[in-house]
Amino acid sequence: MNIIDTHCDALLKLQGDARNTHGYFQQERQLNYLNSDALDMNMERRIKGNVKVQFYAIFISPGIPDNEKWQHALEQVDAFYEEVLTMENMVHITNLSDIKQLKDHEYGAVLTLEGADAFGNDLMKLRTLFRLGVLSVGLVWNNGNLAADGVGEVRGTGLSEFGFKVVGECNKNNVLIDVSHLNVEGFKDVIEHGKYVFASHSNARSIHDHPRNLHDSQISQLIDKGGMVNIVFCPSFIGEGKVTIDDLLKHVDKIIELGGMEHIGIGSDFDGITEYVDELEDASQYSNLIEALEQKYGKEAAEGIASKNFIQLFC
Repeated sequence: MNIIDTHCDALLKLQGDARNTHGYFQQERQLNYLNSDALDMNMERRIKGNVKVQFYAIFISPGIPDNEKWQHALEQVDAFYEEVLTMENMVHITNLSDIKQLKDHEYGAVLTLEGADAFGNDLMKLRTLFRLGVLSVGLVWNNGNLAADGVGEVRGTGLSEFGFKVVGECNKNNVLIDVSHLNVEGFKDVIEHGKYVFASHSNARSIHDHPRNLHDSQISQLIDKGGMVNIVFCPSFIGEGKVTIDDLLKHVDKIIELGGMEHIGIGSDFDGITEYVDELEDASQYSNLIEALEQKYGKEAAEGIASKNFIQLFC
């Protein structure tokens, strides 16, 4: 069963590997995207797990000085082009409708952006990222920036005037707007003004009360908007202590209860997490999740969650 996974941080690991301890960019990379054990979502694990389409996020740590953030973003784009897209049978998805055209032996790669920090207050840089292939934009990570506030920001405001301009650029270019890290007020603004909206990697807050999870009302708004909630594998977003696939499915149950059977997908956060769901520790183990989905909800529903819901809504 083919899978579309809407979030991983492999590019950050590949970029970090390409920098030495002094922060200078090295031309010779040590990590191999094909099969490095340090990558949860390497190519061999993708193939074994039937990950037909993977979204690769550009993420800039809030600790990076402002005048270096664009360079860091470009380095991750370079890793996407030089390491990911050079894999055999890899296809660069430059329009989401391309996903439906993938041949049986082909795998899709989608470039995304997690946080407006990469382009600061420069919409030309954002449009440049669109031209490089970015098809999904999250305005924030957990902190605040010039566009909006994340779930960890104390201000708690909605989108800034600049943030509304970013949403407008996404709408004009048919780019997905990702609400996974937005605070409540920013979420409301994106729901009202965004064209294509989804949560790339979030769970249900009524099941586990974590700031990164979505309230029931937010899930319902996403469903009404024609968007998606893509469940995330980060244990601290799922439950207490060691968590299992059954614990993860409790979040699926809640989304279904809210009317979202056709609005659920998968956004693992592989390579962005350091703790794992039992028996779901890298992309090669996706069959364990798919088997559990089939057993609990049936094959048709499992196929929807794995990939068909995303295709139906956005392709």
